[in-house]
Amino acid sequence: MDFQLVSDYQPEGDQAQAIAKLAKSLDSGNRHQTLLGVTGSGKTFTMANLIAHCGKPTLIMSHNKTLAAQLYSEFKNFFPHNAVEYFVSYFDYYQPEAYIPRSDTYIEKDSSINDEIERLRLSTMGSLLTRQDTIVVASVSCIYGLGSPEDYENMMVPVRKGQKLTREEFLNSLVGMLFERNDIQFGRGKFRVRGDVVEVHPAYLDETAIRVEFFDDEVERVSSIHTLTGHLIERLESHTFFPAKQFVTPGDKMKRAAVSIRQEADEQVAKFEKEGKLIEAQRLRMRTDYDLEMMAEMGFCQGIENYSRHITGHEPGARPYTLLDFFPRDFLLMIDESHATIPQIGGMYEGDKSRKTVLVEHGFRLPSALDNRPLRFEEFMQMTGRRLYVSATPGPFEIVNSRPENKTYIPVVTKDAAGRHIPASLRKFRAIPSGNAEPVESFDPTKRGTPLVVEQIIRPTGLLDPVITLRPLKGQIDETIELCRQRVERHERVLVTTLTKKTAEDLSEYLQGTGLKVRYIHADIDAVERVEILRLLRAATVDVLVGINLLREGLDLPEVSLVCILDADKEGFLRNETSLIQTAGRAARHITGECVLFCDTVTDSIQSLLDITVHRRTRQEAYNKQHGITPQGVKRALQQSLHTHEHEREQAELLNRSLVADDVATYDKLRVIAELEEEMREASSRLEFERAAHLRDQIAALKNPSALPARQPVKYPSGKSSRRK
Repeated sequence: MDFQLVSDYQPEGDQAQAIAKLAKSLDSGNRHQTLLGVTGSGKTFTMANLIAHCGKPTLIMSHNKTLAAQLYSEFKNFFPHNAVEYFVSYFDYYQPEAYIPRSDTYIEKDSSINDEIERLRLSTMGSLLTRQDTIVVASVSCIYGLGSPEDYENMMVPVRKGQKLTREEFLNSLVGMLFERNDIQFGRGKFRVRGDVVEVHPAYLDETAIRVEFFDDEVERVSSIHTLTGHLIERLESHTFFPAKQFVTPGDKMKRAAVSIRQEADEQVAKFEKEGKLIEAQRLRMRTDYDLEMMAEMGFCQGIENYSRHITGHEPGARPYTLLDFFPRDFLLMIDESHATIPQIGGMYEGDKSRKTVLVEHGFRLPSALDNRPLRFEEFMQMTGRRLYVSATPGPFEIVNSRPENKTYIPVVTKDAAGRHIPASLRKFRAIPSGNAEPVESFDPTKRGTPLVVEQIIRPTGLLDPVITLRPLKGQIDETIELCRQRVERHERVLVTTLTKKTAEDLSEYLQGTGLKVRYIHADIDAVERVEILRLLRAATVDVLVGINLLREGLDLPEVSLVCILDADKEGFLRNETSLIQTAGRAARHITGECVLFCDTVTDSIQSLLDITVHRRTRQEAYNKQHGITPQGVKRALQQSLHTHEHEREQAELLNRSLVADDVATYDKLRVIAELEEEMREASSRLEFERAAHLRDQIAALKNPSALPARQPVKYPSGKSSRRK
């Protein structure tokens, strides 16, 4: 099936020229192209048009789950007749296995899997193997190890009406695909048998099961049914069953793997004993023996992924199978917010290697565990073909590669001898995979031809980039207070960015003492609390929000009209060109948007921000004048509070405490729990996982308050403490 783009909109502003230029570049076979699109210019719509034009399976990568979920929802609306899938880490909570030699502390792996995300991951793998019209929105988890696509495909079981297949053969196939039989509690990844009727709930379907009816040694009928009611949905001519787990391996491979694991364990134990590391040798022997027994009896063990090299039969050091192996060779890659996603991809391998090397050296894992890893950056680039980088602030990597040369350049060194980061303008690059190409001595986009960087800076709403104002450092706090008061009087909101957490907290407390409604936000605030603080800002419960590095890309706050950047001339990671442009862009959704930079010197980054802003405003003003457009502010519905249900419950308890009998109170409590559970499932189905997790905690507190540990008090800017709900 072709990609069918469904939209009520037509390309506006400079979307049409961006689509035409990028489509021509992609058709020419260029491996790198960049879309420089500002906030509010409709980058997602441009990406959707390019997917429909190319007609190839597409992987869209984002640097966090929240933005990935937003993209998934948008592309589902653009392509309702095609397979749009969501592939992110399926852990609600993940504590990796680790060892700290200094304190002799071993931390065992601990995790909590989100069933809904696991279903979506399995659906992704199935769609890629059976459909050509697949769009996958993923986080960087797609470069981590996954089962072999060959094994996964070979273990699929197609069933069609009239097929010669006995019930016993079908049941054996289901067990081989890791389905579990449960005739009472029917759920995803399970099947039940009633005479000649077998009902299977595939792990990749939500509320739909497949009923297979047999007559003697033949499939008589295949139907889809509702899992809860059992009502018939439709008759099917055929259905293909995929494995119930992401990691599936045929039995013969598991037997060969056991022999190989035993051999490596013997060699490593002998090595430890020769070096006099008797504790490490004993530790490794006990761990390996236990894991092999579990694999022989149960088919799996805790941490089985650490034996993936033996199970897949790969050579030592070979790259692991990942989601990219499920794509055809000519797929299209789009990297959203590439200035943040590309560095994240490049940093995954070294962090994983560092942790596992310590485990191997102290006998907790075999050396082969190092091959259970994410892709190296070079491997990732070699596995991908045509790429589109999307960002309002593309980094050096994107620009230096976006030339019609079909070569890929990566940084040779990013730090100097003292460990300091080298500025992007001075970094050296080399070509891959050969590494023999002439290095790019300095970052000069014009050195090797015209860059394939396409600008999309016209907003269909007519909104201009925020006005940039420079003010001296002296008296910056007093100036900030006055600016905040002016905006608050106009019922608008303000963002203030500082350099440290301590400064953010102290400034919040000081501003609150002047009568402003202020909160701070930084990495020590948990994710659910951050969402609630942002909601309070939009709801005008908070007028000023103080932060550090979280007030950047991905924040959609239409009510914010002013951004104050303190100490803007302190050149560094928090005050470089990318950070300043992204932070200033938070005021780009308001018709009177302004960004105030407090500085005594105009750094190169500040000058770049000024030049880019003048360029974009000039282009937008000319477009508005030519087409008679009056700028319109962005409006978006306010998100419901995560605390709404708990607040309502508390109010009901206070009101009815002396009026309701115990049995009625119990009934009301059960009713509230049922309502919360239903809302939790709905939030999970909408991919609002932070909200779902918060509702889950509320349900647990209602069911058994005494069993839960006391939550730590949160220190608010006023200095007071309050127990979290």
